[in-house]
Amino acid sequence: MSDQKVIPIQPINRRSANITQGKSRAPNRSMFYGMGYQEEDFVKPMVGVANGHSTITPCNSGLQKLADAAVEGIEAAGGNAQIFGTPTISDGMAMGTEGMKYSLVSREVISDCIETCVQGQWMDGVLVVGGCDKNMPGGLMGMLRANVPAIYVYGGTILPGHYKGQDLNIVSVFEAVGENAAGKLSDEDLKQIEQRAIPGTGSCGGMYTANTMSSAFEALGISLPYSSTMANVEGEKVESARESARVLIEAIKKDIKPRDIVTRKAIENAVAVIMATGGSTNAVLHFLAIAHCAGVEWTIDDFERVRQRTPVLCDLKPSGRYLAIDLHRAGGIPQVMKILLNAGLLHGDCLTITGQTLAEVLKDVPDEPRADQDVIRPISKPMYAQGHLAILKGNLSPEGAVAKITGLKNPVITGPARVFDDEQSALKAILDGKIQAGDVMVLRYLGPKGGPGMPEMLAPTGALIGAGLGESVGLITDGRFSGGTWGMVVGHVAPEAAAGGNIALVQEGDTITIDAHKLLLEVAVSDEELSRRRAQWKAPAPRYTRGVQAKFAFNASSASKGAVLDNY
Repeated sequence: MSDQKVIPIQPINRRSANITQGKSRAPNRSMFYGMGYQEEDFVKPMVGVANGHSTITPCNSGLQKLADAAVEGIEAAGGNAQIFGTPTISDGMAMGTEGMKYSLVSREVISDCIETCVQGQWMDGVLVVGGCDKNMPGGLMGMLRANVPAIYVYGGTILPGHYKGQDLNIVSVFEAVGENAAGKLSDEDLKQIEQRAIPGTGSCGGMYTANTMSSAFEALGISLPYSSTMANVEGEKVESARESARVLIEAIKKDIKPRDIVTRKAIENAVAVIMATGGSTNAVLHFLAIAHCAGVEWTIDDFERVRQRTPVLCDLKPSGRYLAIDLHRAGGIPQVMKILLNAGLLHGDCLTITGQTLAEVLKDVPDEPRADQDVIRPISKPMYAQGHLAILKGNLSPEGAVAKITGLKNPVITGPARVFDDEQSALKAILDGKIQAGDVMVLRYLGPKGGPGMPEMLAPTGALIGAGLGESVGLITDGRFSGGTWGMVVGHVAPEAAAGGNIALVQEGDTITIDAHKLLLEVAVSDEELSRRRAQWKAPAPRYTRGVQAKFAFNASSASKGAVLDNY
């Protein structure tokens, strides 16, 4: 090895330089020769492909073809593709089980995987391929930490299932369970809905968390135009992955990094698109974490600021009629962004991964949505005049809580507290008919530390909708909601119960007010009485003492800070 002649090579950037600088680097190069590299390969950028493919969930089981196309695109554009894996947890499959507590944890594991591989192998860039909910924030957080040129390739949405003339999606199943328990749906119909709701590969079809985050990434400029609403099973998704690889190689040459793209203005753009499309409450948690990784000053109050100036333009599930594929066929996220840009609600000077500004990317998009569709509304006829993700504060949530208020006739309720310290007993109470109109359910010890892992409450909220109680029963929690949730619900209550937040002090029968007009979440208990209860309160013992759950519970910040693990 010491006698090997080293041919001087000029790499395209400093990262490739680290494996080509003189004889002392020969052992490093030998490892590459063992994988079939040739001498000329060492002038090419080493590009990671973070592949989230798995057969765990339909959200990710269609990703391999996209990863393969990305590898082809990288190599055709003059790069070396280095493939590594990232895990996933299926929220839809884990919902209502102990496994749901691993969903938010997986966001951190995914970001750790990407940062570790990109930095440990000193890659020149990375293309991340992901599908299920936490793949996206986890992927972008890892990209921002490593801060080498990077692009996100979303796996694509699913097509709808069908039964008795109705389009179906994953939320249809959870709501059908509630209808069945309430005697409104037969066992046979429930079985048919369960079997037909998911017809193939792709992520859950409404403007739920996966499609919300993919749309926001397109708005950020970290994914290609139109890519966020394509269906996984359709050929354009494969071509988009291949084109993403080509664009990434150009970004490597221009040294365009994620932190150049994910600025405060770009996050404002993304949040405006989330509001305009009626996106998931989870976007609040994830963008707090993304901003943290980007080093951008962004607080929970910034969501409320953007909400108040941004109309809801799209009629999308869960509170509307259409699915993400319908949005795609109606003009996609570029059409939504062009409407917002013309209204002065986007920053057109933000840089995108293409090297163009956002305004340049949108230059040829029509100013108005097509007249032959009603998925996207013109700015003059919005679904709602203001955004749907309201930040509520009060003595139950001094750090803030998140309410999704679209689709509600009256987002105000005052009623007696029905208190539950876990999800399962709350769900049983709904299915057993013990929750009545006017009640306010309190589901606690489900926050980042208390859950741990801040599980989603789709099973209880779906059961409420199915039982016809979606608008007449309030539900507050320090846990999260599925992107498919709608109704009189408030999540991310902070501080959480396990950290001694006032939600831990609520007693059965206390009067609670949810008022989205006044942005208020209050329990009608005096400060003196809360202090007396606090003196008697004891923090619960940790649910886990070893492993990733224990580490997450120990390190997780408040939901109002994104539930990140490195907010030291």
